[in-house]
Amino acid sequence: MASSTEEELEMNKKKVCVVGAGVSGLVSARELRREGHDVTVMEQSGGVGGQWLYDPRTDASDPLGAAGVHSSVYASLRLTSPRDIMGFSDFPFFPRSNDDGDSRRYPGHAEFLRYIRDYCDTFGLMDAVRLNTKVLHVGRPLLDDDGVVTRWTVRYCSSGHGVSEHEAVAEEEFDAVVVASGHYSQPRLPAINGMDKWTRRQLHSHSYRVPDSFHAEVVVLVGFHQSGVDIALELCKVARDVHVVSVKSLEGLTPGVRKAVPRHHNLHLHLQIECLCEDGKVMFADGSCVVADSIIYCTGYDFSFPFLDTGGLVTVDDNRVGPLFEHTFPPALAPSLSFVGVPSQVQTPLFYEVQARWVAQALSGRRLLPPAEEMLRAAEEYHRAREKAGVPRRMSHAIFFDFDYCDEFGEKHVGLPRPPEWKKELMRAAVARLLQDTETFRDDYRDGDLVLESLRLEGWSSAPSPGTLNDKENGIAMHDMMHDRDGETLE
Repeated sequence: MASSTEEELEMNKKKVCVVGAGVSGLVSARELRREGHDVTVMEQSGGVGGQWLYDPRTDASDPLGAAGVHSSVYASLRLTSPRDIMGFSDFPFFPRSNDDGDSRRYPGHAEFLRYIRDYCDTFGLMDAVRLNTKVLHVGRPLLDDDGVVTRWTVRYCSSGHGVSEHEAVAEEEFDAVVVASGHYSQPRLPAINGMDKWTRRQLHSHSYRVPDSFHAEVVVLVGFHQSGVDIALELCKVARDVHVVSVKSLEGLTPGVRKAVPRHHNLHLHLQIECLCEDGKVMFADGSCVVADSIIYCTGYDFSFPFLDTGGLVTVDDNRVGPLFEHTFPPALAPSLSFVGVPSQVQTPLFYEVQARWVAQALSGRRLLPPAEEMLRAAEEYHRAREKAGVPRRMSHAIFFDFDYCDEFGEKHVGLPRPPEWKKELMRAAVARLLQDTETFRDDYRDGDLVLESLRLEGWSSAPSPGTLNDKENGIAMHDMMHDRDGETLE
């Protein structure tokens, strides 16, 4: 005989479409299933993993855009957060015991993709995933007598089945939709005078994979956040010269970047570009110029949901998705429409797991959301406070590793216990190392006694490597990171 809890779950069971099978989409699928919902995950690629599904192809036909290639991962990319704190709450990111794979604390992208696939297999999520299925349109919500959205129509196209795109288009109705399509696929480009007339190679870092084709070239790289730093240091090994245009003052560069630049004779820093000339010259604001072969724009990404039709109830304005209550629910359409994975500079994937659990429990009725008016007011007040604090609109969803906010988010919305202090200590040290020594932070570190003992007790067998930062340095680095309003997310 079914228990009362099972009966309640069956009664409140919803048919849910999750858009995207990356980290946020897969954890959404698992949490929705745990709450008894019927889940379908639609993924446009031929495998799970989202951004982490490395694609050696580039957008050759549109190197400044995103012509068909979803992933922005380059071949040499390694994690910038320790694997020890990058796991789901009940599925640690352990190295494989058989030495098969990348056991480093900061492994390459292929190791994290392996972890995502293991997670998917362990919890039997693949039978909910439809691969090679691109969502074309989500809209036409149906309302009940109280004006609450009860159904969504999802139109999608299945590819790779030997039929034309037109023949493969289909529609299906769902009680709810979870948007988990990520935010590293739509390149953000700067506005530079002469950019449209410069005839030599221009590409966004979205289309960068390997440095080989830049051999002996003069390369100008615009943007010097994490991906820009990685790519610039890699190009220094093959290019004749690499000229980096920083988006802020040279004095605002991190200590790690200031240390790295003098180590490379062919790495040069500039403040900004004045204009691009048809003959290949790049004129800098200080009056200097170079004749460049290529320009790479490491200028970040914009949120883009071209498939989503909400009649204007959800918009993207200078990278602010809104209105969203707690970065998750659009007040006028909640809980039948939600977003998982929008926040950046949070501990991933744990923060997205909390979001997914909250969405699942809101749909089942286990967790009640505030009235729409209250959610809208809270979202507006949140953004006003951030703007008053000097946070640019484009960074509206950057949490800047605010541990108190993240802890309260999990505790308040799903009753998640606050993470142990050793994880915060490890994260603070990781950020400090990244800012203090950009080139070596992944391989040069030392853990404190609390972290060492906690790792041992939780089954981590890998030993730390040499290198140290004291508590004072950790605090200074975290302060710098929290006040870097132009910084990119670490993951």
